[in-house]
Amino acid sequence: MARKDNRGRNLKVGESQRKDGLYMYRYTDERTGKRVAIYDADLAALREKERQIAREMDDGIVTDRAAKKLTVNALFERYIESKKLADSTRSNYIATWNNRVRDEIGGMKVVQVRPSHIRLFYSRLTKDGYSHSTIKLIHNLLYPSFEMAVDDDIIRKNPAKDALGDNGEPAKEKMALTPSQQNRLLSFVERSSVYNVYLPMLQIMIGTGCRCGELIGLTWADVDMEKKEVSISCQLIYKNYGDGYKFHVSTPKTDAGIRKIPMSETVYKAFAAQKRQNFLQRIPRNVEIEGRTDFIFMSKNGRPLMPSAVNNVLYNIVAAYNKQETEQAKKEKREAECMPSISAHTLRHTGCTRMAEQGLDMKVVQYIMGHANIGVTMEVYNHITERARIENEIAKMDAVQVV
Repeated sequence: MARKDNRGRNLKVGESQRKDGLYMYRYTDERTGKRVAIYDADLAALREKERQIAREMDDGIVTDRAAKKLTVNALFERYIESKKLADSTRSNYIATWNNRVRDEIGGMKVVQVRPSHIRLFYSRLTKDGYSHSTIKLIHNLLYPSFEMAVDDDIIRKNPAKDALGDNGEPAKEKMALTPSQQNRLLSFVERSSVYNVYLPMLQIMIGTGCRCGELIGLTWADVDMEKKEVSISCQLIYKNYGDGYKFHVSTPKTDAGIRKIPMSETVYKAFAAQKRQNFLQRIPRNVEIEGRTDFIFMSKNGRPLMPSAVNNVLYNIVAAYNKQETEQAKKEKREAECMPSISAHTLRHTGCTRMAEQGLDMKVVQYIMGHANIGVTMEVYNHITERARIENEIAKMDAVQVV
């Protein structure tokens, strides 16, 4: 005889009504073998839940309580643990998640997230001024995490699919110093009694196109003055891997990052000048970081320069140059030719631009820069050739006779 509720209605198999009037449906999740119970104060609403569960079980979706409670944060942690990543990459991904996602949609249940939630999240990031590349990085963490949930039959569809769109501020065009700006900057540093100690470093940064981490990680063992070449095999990064912020030696993400850069005469002389300078300053050279020692670019205590320290030096140099140039221009009653704000990456891009302007083979430039993708190198080349083409066409106007 069928069981009835307190209103005399027949209850189906698995259904029951508690003494407090709450309806319960118990079933076995076919994928996990676990007994699961759902509740509702209304029988019709309970049966709608039963139909939803039946559809999910027909589709092979996991319906147990643990899967239903899984948060987006917990899903990401599961995803990141499953990936084989370099320590620096893992640290960057986790930092990005903690700073941008954890307190936003990270606390939501995975089964509750809809495409509209993801799109609204990206829209908020755009309104907050985040770049497209930053939002794309977040998307590249969310999408595969949800894809794992799809593969594990926790959800049917990936809510992050097609959600990225054109959200975010457009990427700013990479800036390189013009030849005139480069010459004026280096001349100023050379003449300065305060900043002239940084001249060799700046010449090496432009002449080799090294990344900042590669530059500060250079040791004298990496520099062969006889063969006139610089060996790049790693870089220094300043990260917290759970044991506090400190320097770590990081290998390049791709094989392209490992390379030997031939020295130009300017770079050769710059290294020689830096070596003399290090000797005269008597800075200790015994600081060791994960087996590497005798660093080339050091602070007064012998430790490698921090990436932020390199950029601060460049900021201060530009500020001092602009102050001097503004005062000089005022005296000479002309427009000041101030320098734009620059970073270590600006000098790397400047180096790449000078190589392209000199007509170096793009595969050679790609190798020297350590670009894994020739497309990155070609962006510089195409920009230069387009600018040159425009300048050549405008020059033709000089031949036009205006009556």
